[in-house]
Amino acid sequence: MAHRPLIGIPAPVVSARWGPWDDRALVVPAGYLRAVRDAGGLAVALGPEPPQDAPAVLDRVDGLLLIGGTDVDPGAYGQPPHPATDPPDAARDAFEVALVREAIARDLPLLAVCRGMQVFNVACGGTLVQHIPEVAGHEHHRRQIGSFADADHEVRLEAGTLAARVAGEEAHVVKSHHHQAVDVPGEGLVVTGRDGADGGVEAIERPASRFALGVQWHPEEDPDSPVIAALVEAARTAGA
Repeated sequence: MAHRPLIGIPAPVVSARWGPWDDRALVVPAGYLRAVRDAGGLAVALGPEPPQDAPAVLDRVDGLLLIGGTDVDPGAYGQPPHPATDPPDAARDAFEVALVREAIARDLPLLAVCRGMQVFNVACGGTLVQHIPEVAGHEHHRRQIGSFADADHEVRLEAGTLAARVAGEEAHVVKSHHHQAVDVPGEGLVVTGRDGADGGVEAIERPASRFALGVQWHPEEDPDSPVIAALVEAARTAGA
């Protein structure tokens, strides 16, 4: 049987309901799990552990998938919070930043989606735009809060980059749901994708790594997207 790489997915602890229960739970949207499974991988949810445990956690996985969620604490990149910025989730932020830095150190395949891309950038010393509508003057990237309805837009990826190879094309229609974005790229990161209309950052990558990519859109919401499958294949190759 072919090797099925184990993909670690850091997840938040949030209020949730199931059966008669209304409690706090570790939550991973099912789209990410489906995409990893459909690509031949195995997904495991990672709870917010102490940052010092990141090396032990990554010893057990073949790849890392950072997913969407609430905003990164702007204190992590030296800014006061904007009124539209979510309250910080300190435990999640600290664990995910530690995971990114450790994954880079050991060249573990890494895909960072939406908030995950922002964590990736901040972990490398970059900064974020805290509220895009103030900069771009529109709600193009999050037309309906909590919904991907009417969320399609075009991104343009630089030829020959990991982002373009993974997506399979340079002009790419994607689904977005975000109000923050990468501003100044972190150390070692390059911008390889931008919004087709306003030029906002849509993809970053680390050329020195074998597979370290951040995308601002949500590939798990598109069953035809090859992006998460590319992570699984990179993890399979790395773990073979």
